[in-house]
Order: sequence, then C-alpha cells, then structure tokens
Amino acid sequence: MKRSRPRHSVAWVTAPDLRTARRLARLALNQRLVACAQLRAGVESHYWWQGRLEKSREVLLTFKTTRQKLGALEKLVLREHPYDTPQFVTVQLTGGSARYMAWIDAETGGPPPRLLKPPA
Repeated sequence: MKRSRPRHSVAWVTAPDLRTARRLARLALNQRLVACAQLRAGVESHYWWQGRLEKSREVLLTFKTTRQKLGALEKLVLREHPYDTPQFVTVQLTGGSARYMAWIDAETGGPPPRLLKPPA
C-alpha cells in the first residue's frame, strides 16, 4: 500500500486578545491561506518567558489549511502578530472526511476537489 504525504494541516496560534485574534483570522481568510479560523477566548497560558514563569489570558486560534499554504501563513502571523515570539505550531492531518478535506482544498485554492458529495 502506497502512503501519500498528508496535504492538510492545522496550525495553532495564540493571541493576546479577541481583537488581535480576529484581525489575524481575517487576514488569513482574506488571503485564502486558510479555509477556517476558529477562535477560543479565555485560554489560560502558563509559560517561561525571559527567565520568569508567566501566566496570561489568551485567545487560541485554530487554522485549517493545506501544507502548501503553511509557509505563507507562518510569515503572515510572524509579520502581523504583536508578540516577539508568537506561537505557531502545526500538525499534519493524516485523516478526516473526504468532503471536509476537499472543502479545505477548494477554499484555499488547492487542487480541485475530487469528492464533493458522498458516493451514491
């Protein structure tokens, strides 16, 4: 069985507030770098920063995209984010419904979807 490389990814980014998170989401969506951006407010983060243990309230963004768009998405986040070192972590999706993956492709300008309706 030949295994193909996953084409789809999820990226997680934290933002200091909803205004920043909404702005990042809108920029990524308008540039068709992502098919979807989900925002979850009220995340409490605990982390080391410059030798000190810190705690802050943040907004967690979950971006659904293709592997092909990850580089451009990362550049956008690093350029537009107010943090010195913003979180940008990704995972490749090795599974998911064919219709959902086709939707991600279609909305990010990827290859034409092969399956838009379930087989009869």
